[in-house]
Amino acid sequence: MRNVFLSKLQKALGLLVLVITIGVVGYMFISGESFVDALYMTVITISTVGFRELHPFNEQEKIFTIFLITTSIISFGYTVSAFTEYIISGQLFQQLKLKKVQKKIENLNGHTIICGFGRNGRQAMIKLQNYKQNFVIIEKDDDVINEIDLANNLNVQGDATTDEILKRAGIDKASHLITALPSDADNLFVVLSARQLNAKCRIISRATNESSYDKLKIAGANNVIMPDKLGGDHMASLVVTPDVIEFVGRLTIEGETTANLEEISVNDLPKKYLQKTILDLDLRNKTGCTVIGFKTQDNNYIINPEASIELVKNSQLIVLGRPAQILKLRELF
Repeated sequence: MRNVFLSKLQKALGLLVLVITIGVVGYMFISGESFVDALYMTVITISTVGFRELHPFNEQEKIFTIFLITTSIISFGYTVSAFTEYIISGQLFQQLKLKKVQKKIENLNGHTIICGFGRNGRQAMIKLQNYKQNFVIIEKDDDVINEIDLANNLNVQGDATTDEILKRAGIDKASHLITALPSDADNLFVVLSARQLNAKCRIISRATNESSYDKLKIAGANNVIMPDKLGGDHMASLVVTPDVIEFVGRLTIEGETTANLEEISVNDLPKKYLQKTILDLDLRNKTGCTVIGFKTQDNNYIINPEASIELVKNSQLIVLGRPAQILKLRELF
C-alpha cells in the first residue's frame, strides 16, 4: 500500500515537472523568450496568479497559453489529490514514524537482531526483555508488524534474507543474531548474509530438519537449535530421570529478580581477581552462590570445577544460587 501511494506521488511530481518543461520550451520556441522569461511566463500561467504577460500575445501564443493552463490544472489537481490521499491514509505520519524508529536503531550498539516473530521469535524476545537487552525484530507480515508497533518494540519490516533489511536492522553493530524463520532455507540465507556483513556477530539459528544442522554450521551459525528434537529429548528424559528433570526445570534464568543461574565474565571482575583462583573469589561465603561451571579461553566447559582453577581473561563462571543470592552476587560484582 505504501509503495502505491509513493508511486502516485512520484507520478504527480513528474507530471508537474513535465508541464513546466513544456511551458518553458514552448515560450522559448513560440515567443523567442529567454530561459528566465520563459520560466517566468510558465510559472505565472500555471499558478494563475494574474500577473501581466511580458508582451501582448498573438493567436499562436494565446492558444499555447490556453493549452498550458488546461494541462496545469489537470496535473495540479492530480498532485493535490495524490498528496491529500497520502496524508489522509496516514502514510505521511507512518513515514515520519519509520524515520524515528530507524534513527533509534542506528544509535544501537551491541544489540540482538531477531529474524522472524513466530513462536520461537516471541520467546527469544521475552527472554531478552527480562534481561533488559536491546533488540530489533525483522518481520514482513503487516499484521505482526502492527502488533510489534503496539508493544513499542523496535522493528524493521521486510525480508530478513536480504542484505538491505539486515543493514537497516544494524547488523554491522549487532553482537547477536537469532534467526527463527519457519524455513531452513531462509535461515541459511540469513546466516550466510549476516556472517558476511558482520564476522564477529554471534549467530543462533533455528532448524527443523537434521540435514540442515551441518549446513547452517558451515554457513557460519555459532549455534543451531532444533526445537522439535529438544522437545522429544525432554519428554523422554521425564520418563528416564523424572526427578532430575523436574529439579532442573525449577531452575530459572528468567531475569532480574527470579534467576537461579548467572554467567559471570572474568573480564568484568575487579582486576585484583585476575590470575587468582575460584577459591580466592570466596563466592560461597560472600553471596551463598556456588560455582557449578567454568568456560575456558578455548571454549571448553568444565562441570563442577575445582577451586584451584585460575581465573584468566576471556573465561566465564557459571554460578548457581537462590534468587536473593543471585541479586547479592550482582550487587557485589
